[in-house]
Amino acid sequence: MPAQKGSAFLLKISDGAQPPAYETVAGLRTTQMSINGDTVVVTHKDSGGWRDLLSGAGTRSVSVSASGIFLGSAAEAQIQSEALSGTVADYELSFEDGARMQGRFLIQRLDYSGDFNGERNYTLQLESSGPVLPA
Repeated sequence: MPAQKGSAFLLKISDGAQPPAYETVAGLRTTQMSINGDTVVVTHKDSGGWRDLLSGAGTRSVSVSASGIFLGSAAEAQIQSEALSGTVADYELSFEDGARMQGRFLIQRLDYSGDFNGERNYTLQLESSGPVLPA
């Protein structure tokens, strides 16, 4: 299996319609996804000194971090609106091999920065709300 390009790892936001159309968040240079899970320990006297975990229990979540150059796109304006209102929206992550994941996310953090002679940058942190599933 060949290595996949990081530039093909895209974050897309839904237009809110049914069925949704997803628009790529432009200008992103870095995108990162973390799949997190909490464990439920069910160790007991008969475990022989080894930890036992309950399969399928606990909470799972997906975190997405991204950063890039602000281009003033419609998707960036929608992200800012979602961040200010604190609402959960539909997002899609797509990968070079054609795999996609869709779910609802809340923008936990949106930061803007810029140097005097440089471009305006932004970073954002998304946290899942509900299941994130292959599309």
